[in-house]
Amino acid sequence: MTEYAHFTEEMKKTHTILIPNMLPIHFKLIASIFEAHGYKMELLENDSRAVVDEGLKNVHNDACYPALLVIGQFIDALKSGKYDLNKTALLITQTGGGCRASNYIHLLRKSIANNFPQVPVVSLNFSGLEKESGFKVTPLMFLKMIYAVLYGDLLMSLYNQCRPYELVKGSSELVLNKWQTHMKKLFRTGTKYMNTSSLYNRILNDFAEIKRSKVKKVQVGIVGEIYVKYSPLANNHLEDFLISEGCEPVVPSLLEFVMYCAVSTAVDGKLYSFHDKSTFLNGIGYKLIYRKQKEMIKIIKKHRVFTPPHDFEHLRKLADKYINQGVSMGEGWLIPAEMAALVESGTENIICAQPFGCLPNHIVAKGMSRAIKSGYKDANIVAIDYDPGATRVNQENRIKLMLANAKRNKS
Repeated sequence: MTEYAHFTEEMKKTHTILIPNMLPIHFKLIASIFEAHGYKMELLENDSRAVVDEGLKNVHNDACYPALLVIGQFIDALKSGKYDLNKTALLITQTGGGCRASNYIHLLRKSIANNFPQVPVVSLNFSGLEKESGFKVTPLMFLKMIYAVLYGDLLMSLYNQCRPYELVKGSSELVLNKWQTHMKKLFRTGTKYMNTSSLYNRILNDFAEIKRSKVKKVQVGIVGEIYVKYSPLANNHLEDFLISEGCEPVVPSLLEFVMYCAVSTAVDGKLYSFHDKSTFLNGIGYKLIYRKQKEMIKIIKKHRVFTPPHDFEHLRKLADKYINQGVSMGEGWLIPAEMAALVESGTENIICAQPFGCLPNHIVAKGMSRAIKSGYKDANIVAIDYDPGATRVNQENRIKLMLANAKRNKS
């Protein structure tokens, strides 16, 4: 059995923890929460071809593309010479569910032990998968992380709704950076971050002041596997490409995935007739989080400038038209539900980002896209495969073909 370094409580004072870049906006806020509680963290930005090559060299070829990229990004960073390897640790999330990603920490540890045996790997999970680690998440930190998801979703959504239309290039990014900096300060001191109603309105007002074109652009929804859907590294900067093609990217909120995970535990309990601590806590957590989502939606609607996220209970009702909510492996029923919600709300053009090795994603997403098209005649859905051998040119050409159909349908 391969020996690997363990993260101890003493390392909290000495080590920099590197984190993979899945959601640039959200993860910066989450990193600031850990920093406020004594950890030193750094969000990785390296995204060259070397990341893919390192993943290919150090990961078995039946692992999914997200695992390859996360591990490749870590190893590329450690080889860069930028970090003191004796004072560096790595952080990877574990969902605790049936997705193979729950086990990729072991692939990462094996790769790291073979190349950098002194570097510990930390698990961020809320399922009790690792109990001996010196890396601790307190209830207060967990609460702050929920708020970070809420604010991250709002900032991501408003940024995507403003950037394609801004008359002064870079003005949306300035507002985004302003609020990211401000939220980091709020997470470090006191409880003002909990004053969501006031902060939401201030954020909405700042983005509303950005001078924007009134010419409506083609909206393109992005759904699929969670890492490839959000990560610029994984999807070859898909949002930037869509904006360069004169489109407005519409990206579902991260909170939808959080609620999907929470409610799926309760659904499994009903389907398989069990009730335990997990179903109880997830049930309570879901109700609290859903209440916060309803508050955000209400405030955005009242503001009357921007489009709010989809109500999660409405997503569940849409899913029930096409698939059982017991299909919860990977992104499961959430993908067809998000597709249906996007088309129903006017975003008829959808890219489904599908990485190599994500079997539930391929089966459910591809299997259900035809059903969505049958239910919504104007749905224009294209599945884009992301893997080490897929070229960016081919991916973008397929998207351009989809956009040509979208513009033809619009005219």
